[in-house]
Amino acid sequence: MEDSHAAHPDLDPTTSFFGVYDGHGGKVVAKFCAKYLHHQVLKQEAYSTGDIETSVQKAFIRMDEMMCGQRGWRELSALGDKLNKFSGVIEGLIWSPRGGEASNKVDDWAFEEGPHSDFTGPTSGCTACVAIMRHNQLIVANAGDSRCVISRKGEAYNLSRDHKPGLDVERERILKAGGFVHAGRVNGSLNLTRAIGDMEFKQNKFLSAEKQIVTANPDVNTVELCDDDEFVVLACDGIWDCMSSQQLVDFIHEHLKAESRLSTICERVFDKCLAPSTSTGEGCDNMTMILVQFKKPIQPLASAEEQTDDKLKAAAIESN
Repeated sequence: MEDSHAAHPDLDPTTSFFGVYDGHGGKVVAKFCAKYLHHQVLKQEAYSTGDIETSVQKAFIRMDEMMCGQRGWRELSALGDKLNKFSGVIEGLIWSPRGGEASNKVDDWAFEEGPHSDFTGPTSGCTACVAIMRHNQLIVANAGDSRCVISRKGEAYNLSRDHKPGLDVERERILKAGGFVHAGRVNGSLNLTRAIGDMEFKQNKFLSAEKQIVTANPDVNTVELCDDDEFVVLACDGIWDCMSSQQLVDFIHEHLKAESRLSTICERVFDKCLAPSTSTGEGCDNMTMILVQFKKPIQPLASAEEQTDDKLKAAAIESN
């Protein structure tokens, strides 16, 4: 299982955060994002001024920066297999900063000296699809081919775009950065064009993070919620390879008629997508899904602070 997720209905008193992270080449980057990305959103200066779009964009880029060097290696090791966890703990005892050495850092991510100080980051990576709700606004940030969909009067509306090599804007960036697309894959290997991690595709020192062959820079989309909005779904491609956005919305609506537990509905989605055998490949991928249901009509902005806990319920399920 290489997926991970984060569900924080109370990120702060007026804000909810949900994220799906689909790992590839290993699980550690997805686990790292589930542990740290929402904290980085909170720590950005723009967040304190109400600019969530800039905050989440910078938090995505910050993930790549944090995974480099001795500290990044140690943190990733602690999230890996048992042998790497042991190595990470030992190096943490030897090389982690002492006392208040990290206190003057904006995000407390202090530089560490050590045998992996020149670590350029993980070769594995993950997609990131994040939905942040504050008052009557929904901000969706996406890098990769996980997807966020809203149901509005029973109609499915994609709030994110799958980042695939076939998209002209993605192919243009890849070629300008010195990469190529072969057989529908970036440099013949990666079948998506934006991701956190995958640092082997981000080594051009003359280009910004946003212009690398593969970039963690997300598309950010902000929508105004209204009384017609029923629920939001975030899911990895293990779901979308088996069901279209509208098919999933229809399936959820049908099961909401008789089932109030969102986790049960998520499980039924997995059961429907799960392959009966491994012969076809479809339905054999890891599956992660977050279902967020709006419990009552969206409140006006003036009263939204008092309604945060009452306006949604959520379920998050992973399955391998």
